[in-house]
Amino acid sequence: MPHDRIRRDPAVMLGKPCIAGTRITVEYILERLEDGDPIDVIAAAHERLTREDVEAAIAYARDAVAHHQPAAK
Repeated sequence: MPHDRIRRDPAVMLGKPCIAGTRITVEYILERLEDGDPIDVIAAAHERLTREDVEAAIAYARDAVAHHQPAAK
């Protein structure tokens, strides 16, 4: 599944997946969700972040886990 809202650039946040056009990482969004922050609160805390961006970060993380290949033993 393409993730048009997520970008990886070695020159931005050490190549971590970020919301396109920002330095807001998928990791940061997941941490906020883990802390119990609702999607709308996370989006409202950042001028350039939308609810759709937060949802895209969740979808990206879900797909990354679904397609992860465990290391061979």
